[in-house]
Amino acid sequence: MKNQISKLVFCAFTATIAFSCEKETTSPTAITAPTWITYNADTMGLVRTISIDAQGNKWFGTQDDGVLKFDGTHWTKYNTYNSGLPNNWVLSIAFDAKGNKWFGTEEGVSKFDGTHWTAYTDKYWINAIAIDAQGNKWFGTEEGVLKFNGINWTTYANTSGFSDNWVNDIAIDAQDIKWVVGGGVSKFDGKNWVTYTNTNGLASNTVYAVAIDVKGNKWFGTAGGVSKFDGTNWTTYNTSNSGLAGNVVNAVAIDNQGNKWFGTDQGVSKLDGTNWITYNTFNSGLTGNYIFDIAVDALGNKWFATGEVVELKD
Repeated sequence: MKNQISKLVFCAFTATIAFSCEKETTSPTAITAPTWITYNADTMGLVRTISIDAQGNKWFGTQDDGVLKFDGTHWTKYNTYNSGLPNNWVLSIAFDAKGNKWFGTEEGVSKFDGTHWTAYTDKYWINAIAIDAQGNKWFGTEEGVLKFNGINWTTYANTSGFSDNWVNDIAIDAQDIKWVVGGGVSKFDGKNWVTYTNTNGLASNTVYAVAIDVKGNKWFGTAGGVSKFDGTNWTTYNTSNSGLAGNVVNAVAIDNQGNKWFGTDQGVSKLDGTNWITYNTFNSGLTGNYIFDIAVDALGNKWFATGEVVELKD
């Protein structure tokens, strides 16, 4: 952290989702220090996933409490009582080119166009959503991958050639190759599946997250650390050979400067390509060391799901 000084803002919500803040004062020398802001309330539920739309609105998926939208000032809650969500446990969120919001729940998918809700298949637990350049939606479930082209559904299970039916995350690279992670890593070029496991160099066969940097490197968060794949070579980072905070890596995000952010079970670690910095409840404004998800907004602010929501402005 710059100057090793942080400024922490605690925000407490009322039942109507309004909030008030108490700001910890710092000396003038802390003007360039990062600012940590915590958003929490009983009305928020346990936040598990974060996505940011093209307008900069933050969308938070909660465990058993629906979705919260934050436009920077106002909060809006959507749940099974006031929307078309099929279930209040929201595991994944994505936005298509038309601005539609797609929510994956433990009982299927809902699309929200800003006014109307459309519900789709209710038999799947939707852990991940990715949207390709053609507008096809790819859903990672506990029973494989679903593709939806707007009319037809296609199902891929591990009998198709990929590693495991339980899918935790999906990313799509610049060549339109789908990277599907869960019990290992599988890539799909539209025709063929190729699977990678720990025998190829993957840190662990339990894979929670994937992100792709501007050079096309794939970064995988696993139960045994972080693995980077450049298309040929594998590099693994863990607590024994790097500054990674913890070996259980639930989330991976890449900021505008190319820094990699890893959400672990022991805090957040940042890698700038050479140096590691770890943030946890002892040295920062994080409210919990178990990180469920990370998102980076257009201004470069980082948003962390710790159960609550913590924003890092640096």
